[in-house]
Amino acid sequence: MATNLAIDIKLLNEALKVSGLKTKKDTVNLALKEFVDRHKQLEILNLFGKMDPDPEYDYKKGRSR
Repeated sequence: MATNLAIDIKLLNEALKVSGLKTKKDTVNLALKEFVDRHKQLEILNLFGKMDPDPEYDYKKGRSR
């Protein structure tokens, strides 16, 4: 899907340099993926303390040696 965007070229060039990627497209896609991943992490963090733990859950049962 082709999209025209007005992107800050200085910021894009800095992201390109920092990421070590070769193309602007790869840099923008990585930035978007990291943005989405970060927000998903924040959603998970916001759930802490809002859900009651299962008293029947045995965390040791899932471990393997």
